Amino acid sequence: MLRKGLAVVALVVLMAPQSQADYRDHPKARSFVDEMVAEHGFERDQLLEWLSRAERKDGIIESISRPAEKVLTWKEYRPIFLTEARTRQGREFMAEYSQALSRAREQYGVDPAIIAAVIGVETAYGRKRGDHRVIDALATLAFDYPPRSRFFRSELKHFLLLSREQGFDPLALKGSYAGAMGYGQFIASSYRHYGVDFDEDGVAEILDNPVDAIGSVANYLSEHRWQRGGPVADRVEPSAGTLRELTHEGLDLPHTVSDFRVRGMELPPERDNAAAARLLTLKGAEGPEHWLVYRNFRVITRYNHSDLYAMAVYQLSRTLDEGDEG
Repeated sequence: MLRKGLAVVALVVLMAPQSQADYRDHPKARSFVDEMVAEHGFERDQLLEWLSRAERKDGIIESISRPAEKVLTWKEYRPIFLTEARTRQGREFMAEYSQALSRAREQYGVDPAIIAAVIGVETAYGRKRGDHRVIDALATLAFDYPPRSRFFRSELKHFLLLSREQGFDPLALKGSYAGAMGYGQFIASSYRHYGVDFDEDGVAEILDNPVDAIGSVANYLSEHRWQRGGPVADRVEPSAGTLRELTHEGLDLPHTVSDFRVRGMELPPERDNAAAARLLTLKGAEGPEHWLVYRNFRVITRYNHSDLYAMAVYQLSRTLDEGDEG
């Protein structure tokens, strides 16, 4: 697997143009500048100045080619996020921002522990917000990473629009290797669409403001159809036939709770037979773990398209809410 992954990275690097002194004269960047001037009224000289100072980072290409969610098993992924330190820090975060978290639950219907767990998994409650310049990450991926250049070109557009709207210096902001920013690691389009001014100071500022970040994470989950008070996942023991017939590899929810109950699966009595569900198997430390996951689990995967990520958020939320190690 490692050799295959490294081969993919090498191929991507070879596919991309050789490293530029800057992005001012990159052919794809020039067409991008034309679009931003014509469609969004940016000054050409200002855009060229910013792009001349953006740097291609091959390490970013390598990182995005092999994300942890794609190369690790649950046995390897879980210990990264389910730690005593992250649980302790999460409880401290929840105590410090209890009013904002309670207000977010009232307004958006999202459990405080889930909101805190998202921020905990993303940035360890703001401690690890990323050290890549966002403009370097987005320019590198927009212009020199063909597999996802269209997506990151759009994110670079949103980033520059966001910077103009918020009065940010686009050369100063830092984030992840994919250009995600702030406590909740929002990409620029998500910041523009879901960022909220939760402390009502006149600006939605999720980079350094944990209260706005709390409201914005809750708003994001709510807008993606979070179900107030709904279940996330249940640990189950399916029969061999159920595993064979109803295991689903995608992120969608193709079955209902009734489909599993009629096959003898034991579930909490309050689970609605009509509720959408999916059978998920993870490679745990003690062997296969089987879970029935519901709509709220699917909503968490909208934040990061990974079963491992969503399960880490869910289990961390339980440690924060109940002291249960999952």
